Amino acid sequence: MAQSFFDPNRYKWREVTGEPELSYKVRHDYTILGCDAAAGTLDMLVRWAGDGGHCPIHRHTATTTILVIEGEQHLWDIHPDGSHGEYKVRSAGDYALTVGDGLPHLERGGDAGGVVFFGSHSTNGILYEILGEDMKVVADVTIEGLMADWEANS
Repeated sequence: MAQSFFDPNRYKWREVTGEPELSYKVRHDYTILGCDAAAGTLDMLVRWAGDGGHCPIHRHTATTTILVIEGEQHLWDIHPDGSHGEYKVRSAGDYALTVGDGLPHLERGGDAGGVVFFGSHSTNGILYEILGEDMKVVADVTIEGLMADWEANS
């Protein structure tokens, strides 16, 4: 029997859901592992069930380390005209490094869900932008804002 080093019950999770009128389902959980706001760093886990829930459309503005802990991470870029880029699947153990100002994207877990580590490093405290389906920025997600949301709701 395979054993996992990861125990999700060790963490406090914050559930995130989206508006029902969106053309895609927003549902995932996140937990903060550590944060040094003065240094511009935040480490977190995002967890998706196998229910097709996504993160909202977003664009990373911070340099971000990504490591798939369990399951899969499915993602695709969204171009300014609304068309989708290449569909990518990362499996447990896969690593990626993104630098800020990439294209907005959608992401979710695989059929059995997924847990992904994100280590963000920001020079201005902004981690990512959330965009509406019209591709306009609706919110900047900052280290302080994410910490406050997690502390108030997990």
